[in-house]
Amino acid sequence: MRLTTSCAAAAVLAALAPTAQAEELNALIWCDHADPALLEPFEKAHGVKVNTKEYEGTAAGLTILEQSRPGDWDVMVIDAVDVHRAVERGLLAPLPAAEMATADYFPQVVMAANNSVDGVTYAVTEKFGYNTIAFNKAAVDPEDMKSLKTLFSGKYDGRIAVYDYYLPVEGIVGLSQGIATRDLDAAALERIKAPLFALKAASKQVSDVVASQTALATGEVDVLVGGGEWLTAVLHAENPDLDWTIPAEGGLLWAQSIAVLKDSKKPELALEFVKYITSPEGQARLATSSCYWGMPANRKAGAQLDADQKAVLRWDEQDDYLARAQLYPVPDAATDAAMQDLWTEMLQN
Repeated sequence: MRLTTSCAAAAVLAALAPTAQAEELNALIWCDHADPALLEPFEKAHGVKVNTKEYEGTAAGLTILEQSRPGDWDVMVIDAVDVHRAVERGLLAPLPAAEMATADYFPQVVMAANNSVDGVTYAVTEKFGYNTIAFNKAAVDPEDMKSLKTLFSGKYDGRIAVYDYYLPVEGIVGLSQGIATRDLDAAALERIKAPLFALKAASKQVSDVVASQTALATGEVDVLVGGGEWLTAVLHAENPDLDWTIPAEGGLLWAQSIAVLKDSKKPELALEFVKYITSPEGQARLATSSCYWGMPANRKAGAQLDADQKAVLRWDEQDDYLARAQLYPVPDAATDAAMQDLWTEMLQN
């Protein structure tokens, strides 16, 4: 009797017990990867739950990793120009280069020199775009936006916003003076100081992404220095007059990469996530994320995008844009500190 009762009780407890939880993958990401439309196909295909934590800026991401336990995170999204920093800290696992989809990429964004160290691949580019000039073409002559010199002409004084991030904006000001981003050293900073201060004087505000985007969308400003498709695309349906271009002097190319963390406890699943994100389907969903849009690195994603999406992303102009874009500055520690000091001085001026 006691045995029968015990068995019955065990059966009841088993029926009441929660079902086994789905396997989980922990991803340290930028906000575009938090979109359920991107994550759900992978979760359903693999029977997993992807847990995400958003961060902004490589320094913040590295700090999160330093404060976490080994194995807490499986996948990381990182600026392509900062992959070497993560490798130097021993944070990333090698990726099987032959299994990556880079043969289908826009050649300029494979960025092997950034994503590999000593011939070993540690990350793969997943999305790119431009820090350049965004504007309201209902209030601005698009022809004026074809040259950075217009910013200093006085024509749009008080109608300009500046994205509050020193690296791309100082890079753009450098381009206006004929200085390549790779040449932004101490001497070059002296050359861009006056035009940077002049840009500040001509601007109504220097503000973060949300405030800059809001100012452009509401008509508080008509030009945004540092903007691009990543800022205007999500607003296009509401206001098709919001536009962007790359001036004759060029723009800055931003590119984000995805990597598997060395201490991941689920390296096989993490690798499958990387493969999904860089597949045509994953790329198309990432490109049109509800947080911000950007160009998919994989050309085959074009088959997954409709005509309107391609038009907003300027799909057919990418070869020309890529030819004229330059990578973010990658300053050494001393130059980086000097660039930040110059930015602070500009803000206080």
